[in-house]
Amino acid sequence: MNAYRSHNCGALRKADIGKKVRLSGWVNRVRDHGGLLFIDLRDHYGLTQIIVNPSSAAFATANIVRSEWVIRVEGEVKARSGETINPALPTGEVEIFAGNIDILSRAEELPLPVFGEPDYPEDIRLKYRFLDLRRETLHKNIVRRTQIIAAIRRLMTTSGFTEYSTPILTASSPEGARDFLVPSRLHAGRFYALPQAPQQYKQLLMMSGFDRYFQIAPCFRDEDPRADRLPGEFYQLDVEMSFVEQEDVFAAIEPVMRAVFKEFGEGKAVPEQFPRIPYDEAMRKYGSDKPDLRNPIMMENVSAQFRDSGFKVFANILAADKQAEIWAIPAKGGGSRAFCDRMNAWAQKEGQPGLGYIFWREEEGVLSGVGPLAKNLGAERTENLRRQLQLAGNDACFFCAGRPQKFVAFAGAARNKLGEELGLIDESRFALAWIVDFPFYEWNEEEKRIEFSHNPFSMPQGGIEALETSEPLAIKAWQYDIVCNGFEIASGGIRNHLPETMVKAFAIAGLSRTIVEERFGGLYRAFHYGAPPHGGVAAGIDRIVMLLTGARNLREISLFPMNQQAADLLMGAPSEVNAAQLRDLHIRLMPGEKK
Repeated sequence: MNAYRSHNCGALRKADIGKKVRLSGWVNRVRDHGGLLFIDLRDHYGLTQIIVNPSSAAFATANIVRSEWVIRVEGEVKARSGETINPALPTGEVEIFAGNIDILSRAEELPLPVFGEPDYPEDIRLKYRFLDLRRETLHKNIVRRTQIIAAIRRLMTTSGFTEYSTPILTASSPEGARDFLVPSRLHAGRFYALPQAPQQYKQLLMMSGFDRYFQIAPCFRDEDPRADRLPGEFYQLDVEMSFVEQEDVFAAIEPVMRAVFKEFGEGKAVPEQFPRIPYDEAMRKYGSDKPDLRNPIMMENVSAQFRDSGFKVFANILAADKQAEIWAIPAKGGGSRAFCDRMNAWAQKEGQPGLGYIFWREEEGVLSGVGPLAKNLGAERTENLRRQLQLAGNDACFFCAGRPQKFVAFAGAARNKLGEELGLIDESRFALAWIVDFPFYEWNEEEKRIEFSHNPFSMPQGGIEALETSEPLAIKAWQYDIVCNGFEIASGGIRNHLPETMVKAFAIAGLSRTIVEERFGGLYRAFHYGAPPHGGVAAGIDRIVMLLTGARNLREISLFPMNQQAADLLMGAPSEVNAAQLRDLHIRLMPGEKK
């Protein structure tokens, strides 16, 4: 018999009754029932109840053990009586009567309780992450993460893809975020960078003839953290394929995503085919390029109802600016003054002057719009508006006015808020969809220049001819995202594989041929030696796991995350280094105030 255990703490069942067993684990809790001691013993696999009689030789030891002490228990498996069976526990039909208990290690007073998982300050949880990870929910999330990644690997392999590993130390390359730089000891004054993504390497693999590549790839970006993005690093399912068009990528990746969400989605519905929504349509209907499609609210342009109307605020906006529009956000079930006033107050907290509204009331079979806006708009136009939006009594509508590009983000946030407040979001499903036809370029108002809107390595729709003859901001790209429940979980595109198209695309964004050759030399050279048409996608492992576990924060599905200030409180990173280390790296620190 193993020195520490014959079984793990989740293994024993009715068939083991009468056996002499040995278990080791952590003391989850101790309960004293009139002299009879109950110890819940826990390990990675589960929990088993231990009973210690006062007459047992183990009683003296059991009387001093405390939570999170590590002990070894030897005893006999017995059946629980009917009223004490715990159906929620896999081992709930049995218990061990302890004959001997050995203390393997003791725990000091805990800075963080494990049993019960009470809310606790995040900094304490991260500093003592090894304790936090013993908590059942977090421990379960991490195990589920490994299972999801294993399933993705299995599905990709059976779909004909092969996993290749790409370098971690690479060249600095602008891909939309700051690089983490690594100073070189052998090349004074030069730096490696940690890869923001394996983008160029996976394209080079296509140049090298490897065809269907995938990798569970670590990516590093020096970005500010938020709930759905960890500071420093994240993992993605990175995929690239040769001789493909957009539909070929969709046909390869959609079944993998569907299978993963079905296997780990705990019964939630998953669409048999992901809808395809053009970017412009997504922004107009949902106010977001990552819409939560569980929310049935769709916005509409209702400018015609307000042009030259008695509601002068909106009428004057439309008259003064030909690019201005009035958007309606229908809210079925929101038809009360109290609710509309609450939404108006929310809008003001979001930095808006307010949120205009109309709500409809039915009295004696007659529907009428209520509120100052309806009064000034007039009964006929208010009724036309109601019919256009297919609203009824006890429904409401909220409005945004101006140039859509200026208010669209707020309109999308208002749509989300209404869906939550009115209980319209269908929690029983995963609403997965493709967002397609992204703009190739966008206008940077601060710097007064055109820049890439998504991925600079994608192929513009229409190829080099579009770059040479079309207005840049009108060009669409062969770029696409997968969205789920309001999160972007994957992003990809059909790549440009032609050197002159690459040079022209970057020239429009203000980067010369010389800069392209300097920054993307490996890829640019490869395009001159027989480059296959290719495309791919990268899916965020962390966000997928977060959705499938129901976690609300990525730190709840990651082993050793940093805090919101990008500090590792467990290991003490970032840390100072000594003068000798700096000298080896040819680095001198600038004098200044330490932060």
